[in-house]
Amino acid sequence: MKKLVKLIKMNNLQYNANRDPEVYRRCANENFRIQVLLDGTGQANCKIADVTGKVVAEKTVSLPGTFTHEISFPTPGIRVVTLSVDASGEKFSQDLRLDVMEHAWIG
Repeated sequence: MKKLVKLIKMNNLQYNANRDPEVYRRCANENFRIQVLLDGTGQANCKIADVTGKVVAEKTVSLPGTFTHEISFPTPGIRVVTLSVDASGEKFSQDLRLDVMEHAWIG
């Protein structure tokens, strides 16, 4: 059986929840690029929602294909968004941690 979600990339790096979050950090107003490589046939409904359940992005993707979304935040802090993919009765969901710095490192 094939997996619906083959790979999740954040800022062009393979996403790993156990990796040091510093690898994925961005400054305020700088885009996070989320890419999801999908496999299978038919159509997939992909969405990104914040912790309150508000849908930030939603798109239907032809399979196999790639869902891509860029998101930025105006203030520093840690955000958690949930990536959800539904296709042909199969469901996938994963929380993604997005760390926003106040300004770039100096030095």
